Amino acid sequence: MLSAEKQPIKSSWRKIEWLRKGDCLVREGERDTSFYIIARGIWRGHYLRDGQEVSVWFASEGEALFSTWGYVDNAVSRITIEAMSEAALYCMPKQKLEKLFASSVDFANLGRKLFEREFLNVETWLINGGASQARERYLALLEDNPELLRHVPLKYIASYLYITPQSLSRIRAELAKSGRC
Repeated sequence: MLSAEKQPIKSSWRKIEWLRKGDCLVREGERDTSFYIIARGIWRGHYLRDGQEVSVWFASEGEALFSTWGYVDNAVSRITIEAMSEAALYCMPKQKLEKLFASSVDFANLGRKLFEREFLNVETWLINGGASQARERYLALLEDNPELLRHVPLKYIASYLYITPQSLSRIRAELAKSGRC
């Protein structure tokens, strides 16, 4: 049972149930200032470039999910956030989250830790994106989140790795021959 001090966090989160594969939390050009924690499912952030979807991140159970532009600047999102599988989220509007963070040092530290984790995720993505070999990026992605292959079409994984689906197929075939996957 939560102590009286921790009760505000329980009552402030609203659970969004039964999101289906393909549902979008926010679309590029829309505004969403809420902060989400993934209770279940896999999500993808992507944007359109020259008519093609470019995947920029994937997130799964226990991770935070939000439109950076909406949350930070109350601006329209530059990405679409889409469910890759059946999913459930916990949602808290920005104003409630900021009040919660201001209510105690423990909650402020929780907020700091959540955003520190997001910074680590961004830096990992930048480092892996700079890996010299697409094969290395693919292996790092599989190591970090092996569930992706069950829920995310390979064309989206290829986009995230900045390679063509054909290149990803060649990498997967080479790894299968060598017994690595």
